[in-house]
Amino acid sequence: MKADIHAIDSTCALLAKLRREAPLVHCMTNAVVTGYTANALLALGAAPAMIHDPEETAQFAAIAGALLVNIGTLTQDQAAAMRAAVAAANQAGRPWVLDPVAVGFLSFRTTVAAELKRKGPAIIRGNASEIIALAGFKATARGVDSTAAVSEARETAELLVEQTGAAVLVTGEVDVAVAPGREAVSIANGHAMMTRVTGVGCAQGAIAAAFAAVAESPFDAAVAAALVMGVAGEMAYETAKRPGAYQIALLDALDAVDEAALRARGKTFA
Repeated sequence: MKADIHAIDSTCALLAKLRREAPLVHCMTNAVVTGYTANALLALGAAPAMIHDPEETAQFAAIAGALLVNIGTLTQDQAAAMRAAVAAANQAGRPWVLDPVAVGFLSFRTTVAAELKRKGPAIIRGNASEIIALAGFKATARGVDSTAAVSEARETAELLVEQTGAAVLVTGEVDVAVAPGREAVSIANGHAMMTRVTGVGCAQGAIAAAFAAVAESPFDAAVAAALVMGVAGEMAYETAKRPGAYQIALLDALDAVDEAALRARGKTFA
């Protein structure tokens, strides 16, 4: 692999644009991480809104800059609201992100995710097990945690791109972004402590939606989400070595991350 400077250049430009425009992100996310996701978006410079009622989601999705659909604590009512929001976002030309949390071993969420993936997401973000399962293959997982390596999901992610036309971000020790007509990019930033704090991956999905709201390319938005979160994760560990403190330090790092940090720390490879 060779270093990909373009990915860092693009992310720096998108981060500056995000902070200028403060896009409104409609987050339909899971109950465990709602507050943390909102704080992560605010720290980065975006504006979160948590709208879940079926009567309001369609109206709001049409006016937000982007939509996040995270099925982590899915219910029948929430699935109906997500369908309405996705339809409204598509009609209004707003990008949306699908985060297929824990698909593959629970039938209801797997069926709903398979339905949603056919509705035109701009970005699909998931760990290796989730990406493998969403593409239609058998995958193993332990709850929301992947038991497959990112390398195992690389070819499957490319198949999922063909199935959906979306940019696909596979997350893990090294994140990989793939998209139609683009050379895959690997992002090797981050810290192991990120796996010991609830909500980091879900917040990354919301950040991908925020970048999608200001990016011309969903692929560039996916890369930016991985790189910014990874660099922030490294910065946070320099000041906080335990999970409780780290969770707050990561929010501070999302506020502090800037072009200088991205250029000094970014590890992107094509």
